[in-house]
Amino acid sequence: MRAKDAPRLGAIRLLQAAIKQREVDERIELDDTQVIEAIEKMLKQRRDSISQYEAANRQDLADAEKYEVSVLQEYLPQPLTEAEIAALLDQVVADTGATGIKDMGKVMATLKPLVVGRADMGSLSGLIKARLGA
Repeated sequence: MRAKDAPRLGAIRLLQAAIKQREVDERIELDDTQVIEAIEKMLKQRRDSISQYEAANRQDLADAEKYEVSVLQEYLPQPLTEAEIAALLDQVVADTGATGIKDMGKVMATLKPLVVGRADMGSLSGLIKARLGA
């Protein structure tokens, strides 16, 4: 507020409002994992909006959404490196005893809490398929 950065302040206020709305709707106080999930949901919405704005040749609106994405990403934990993801995946596959693609759900269920907010679940799903399907 003191820096007079109105777009950044707007993005932070949107995040606070989303968190507060979820707390009121569910009558709970969100923990860190649930806050990260709320941030990821907002990021997904912004990315969808960016693609739609760019398809409609509205670069001004797309740029505003991109700025909000950059602000929201600052509140997520540091992302995992590919080596860290591979090590976690190897550990989870060994721990669960997964042998084939039919065990993918078991691996995902075990791995998801370990990487929430630190890795993209879509790309992680592809890695698991490659690891179990090979």
